[in-house]
Amino acid sequence: MLSIGQFSKVCMVSVKTLHHYDRIGLIHPWEVDRYSGYRYYDESQIPRMLLIGRLKRYGFSLAEIRGLLSEGRERALFSKLKDQERELGRHISETSLILAELQQHLRDFERTGDIMSYQNNYAVALEETTDRPILSSRQKMSVEDFGKYYGKLFEQVAREQIVTDRAVMAIYHDEEFSQECNDTETALGLAETSKDCATRILKGGLCAVTMHYGGYSGLPDAYGALVQWINENGYETADSPYEIYLKTQFDDLPADQWETKIFFPIRKSRG
Repeated sequence: MLSIGQFSKVCMVSVKTLHHYDRIGLIHPWEVDRYSGYRYYDESQIPRMLLIGRLKRYGFSLAEIRGLLSEGRERALFSKLKDQERELGRHISETSLILAELQQHLRDFERTGDIMSYQNNYAVALEETTDRPILSSRQKMSVEDFGKYYGKLFEQVAREQIVTDRAVMAIYHDEEFSQECNDTETALGLAETSKDCATRILKGGLCAVTMHYGGYSGLPDAYGALVQWINENGYETADSPYEIYLKTQFDDLPADQWETKIFFPIRKSRG
């Protein structure tokens, strides 16, 4: 039997934390002296305490850990660990992209002395687009939901033997941006031979366009450059902006080689 202090030292967790874990039902003392109130733990509890610490490091909340370690739930632990593995991997990838972006920003700043010099990386051009048949799905969605709705579109393409023109697109209909809930239309461009399968026609017209190279976290910079160019050159937006993903992770390319073309339908300003 170990005193609470000894158990604390062995498991490298504070006595205060052990008291808290007892209160929330995560791990109880093996025995409490009814006269002194001293708490004791059995050596057999060490593995559970170490597992709690490990799950906490993996990013699980204490409530989640309590549920996973409750009686009859341990068999679900493997599935949860796999889910957390994917989530941590995604987080590492995102952090790596942000680090690379920061390093490039520092290099540009050192070279130019301008903290906003990265805005100069975007060349804006005018492009007259033509009507384009698309297979699309529009709904309120979070950024994380994109993959799910693209998956449904590709499943329909395979099931109905629809021929695409290889354009993968996202059209943004909201007036404002929300990470959790955007009015977004995921779409695939269709080949002429499959135009009868189109959900609708994406109308052509004059667009201000630019290319974004790299991860999607940097897309706001491209949007900022486009909006500034539109205002400075006497235009206004005429319809919802959209993106076409020319090179992505599905081409087995690292994020710094992804290519996204951004379109803003425009007209001459009426003001």
